Amino acid sequence: MKENQLSTEEQRVDISATTGRAVVLESFGGPEVLDVTRIPPPQARTGQIRVRVRAAGLNPMDWFMTSDADTAARFGLSLPCGFGTDYAGIVDQVGDGATKFAVGDRVFGGALSRAVADYIVIDTAGTIAAGGAAHHTPDGVDDRTAATLAIAGSTAAAALAAVDPGPGDTLLIGGAGGGVGVFAVQLARIAGARVIGTGSPSSGDALRSLGAEPVAYGDGLVERVRTLAPTGVTAAIDLYGTETVQAARELGVSDERITTIAAQVDGVIPANGANAAPGAIEQIAGLVAAGRLRVPIAASFPMEQIRAAVELQASRHVHGKVVIDI
Repeated sequence: MKENQLSTEEQRVDISATTGRAVVLESFGGPEVLDVTRIPPPQARTGQIRVRVRAAGLNPMDWFMTSDADTAARFGLSLPCGFGTDYAGIVDQVGDGATKFAVGDRVFGGALSRAVADYIVIDTAGTIAAGGAAHHTPDGVDDRTAATLAIAGSTAAAALAAVDPGPGDTLLIGGAGGGVGVFAVQLARIAGARVIGTGSPSSGDALRSLGAEPVAYGDGLVERVRTLAPTGVTAAIDLYGTETVQAARELGVSDERITTIAAQVDGVIPANGANAAPGAIEQIAGLVAAGRLRVPIAASFPMEQIRAAVELQASRHVHGKVVIDI
């Protein structure tokens, strides 16, 4: 069995369950507030499907949203609340009107701050932020990988669309080794652009494996990029903060070809995964199925080790994605 593949026995559908596990927060805070709790499984209603979750991918937004009450309120979260957004699994209930899905279908998508659970209900006409979103998992894409696609993939797609790299472009990506960077680097390379990616000194091999030319972040970044690209940089995506934005400006990149996902910079339009083009996530899943885009899984944990998984993911030094096996 491949490392990222769940067995047939693990993937079976169980429609008789009367209880299930979920990570539930009774207070906002760090990993120490995350607990696995037994709850009654939700039931699919009209226009909904229920998914037996097999894997949930972690993202920085997961722990950021639940870090304190004020931040949680900005995302519409209140206590008690779940945790995690990206999921993959198998449909085990179909409500009236949910005609695009059938029991036994493999699906993936996002359900805001409730994905780390045995069962979740998804509105088939919803969005990640409102009701959840579901997509059919292509053959050839295992559940662990599918569970990493929704947030990072749509965010990367939106960032790429904002700067529109192509042949002849040299794209500077800040934080290229992170969860979104994994997708952004490869999508830019597929589009024909040269990619220079910032990261820690230890991330060099990981970035090269994705198709990026690594450069260390920190003091002296502009000079190091000039050495790598003496003819210049034409576009930039900052996936971490503002360092790459400032470097790109010093390198002569116009604000129209710079975007951010984690910071607001006057004159620069930020990218938001919620605004990714229709069908973007299906296209990314298709690239994975075709072997043209790969998602490195840095680590996987059982649900009971959710605190350790979040601590690792929140360290921001993981080369690839962290996944919860459910």
